[in-house]
Amino acid sequence: MRYFIIILFLVSFFSCSKNEKQKVDVSDIEVKTEIKRFDQKFYSTSPQDISELKAEFPYLFPQQNHDSVWVNKMSNKDELELFEETQKLYKDFSIEKKQLSSLFKYIKYYYPNFKEPVIITLLTNIDSDNRVILADSLLLISLDVFLGKDHKFYSDFPKYVKQSYTEEYITIAVAEKFAEQIVPPSNDNRFVARMIQEGKKMELMNHFLPNKSQVEIMGYEKQQFQWAVDNELEVWKYFIDKSLLFDTDTELSERFINEAPFSKFYIANDKDSPGRIGVWFGWQMVQSYIKNNDVTIQEMLATQNELIFKKSKYKPRKN
Repeated sequence: MRYFIIILFLVSFFSCSKNEKQKVDVSDIEVKTEIKRFDQKFYSTSPQDISELKAEFPYLFPQQNHDSVWVNKMSNKDELELFEETQKLYKDFSIEKKQLSSLFKYIKYYYPNFKEPVIITLLTNIDSDNRVILADSLLLISLDVFLGKDHKFYSDFPKYVKQSYTEEYITIAVAEKFAEQIVPPSNDNRFVARMIQEGKKMELMNHFLPNKSQVEIMGYEKQQFQWAVDNELEVWKYFIDKSLLFDTDTELSERFINEAPFSKFYIANDKDSPGRIGVWFGWQMVQSYIKNNDVTIQEMLATQNELIFKKSKYKPRKN
């Protein structure tokens, strides 16, 4: 019995270790995290002082819009309510600043020439498609898209859309934008290559966010991530049996890669599955490739998706 307990302990220990991230020391890396609260300035500025605001933030004021547009916006009841609700959570942005500074340090660790952008906080009337914009030296964050998934403003939004509308997801959404710019593009339209392309992005985010779980980085809830783990073998068999891996049908992205309430296998229990299951599989293949080939994150990103698939030695886990 004693030896049995020891064996169980060792199995548990190594299982935990396998899932732990390799953290690097970024304590000596210096970054500049400059944050400009456009949201606070805009809704506290009097109409006669708009010119000063436009001088400070010219990129946020399209020339074709007359000043009356901004005056009306400042006094709009719905706009003011949105600002008030946002201030309840983000009047003090110090916690978020610390998290973003940490993100910048990790980016700079892997990419020493990284230049920190100036962070602009603003409101966009819950424009989820543009909740984070990375443009050259500017990083725009729409705070009204991060008020919490149960906020009253999101009552009509689908669950799969608003589950990432949380304070904790701000740094993940920002990391995703940087990853999208860093990961080299691919012209390989085969389904397995598209999955791996997304997997590259997820693994880069994983390196940038060592304090975030893979569940959070995927944008899943715990039960959704567990579904992927529990059904890994069966889903992989489905991809193989249906000859999907090397298929170039663009519809496969809609079914298994793009944001969706669930993945589409066209079977009775589709709704039990999480969306973007192809992204999860791409991530598994990328991690398997890194593990079995002893490469750096930069070397992995520079490797063709087809080669990653061949050399990953990926095998789905058996439950």
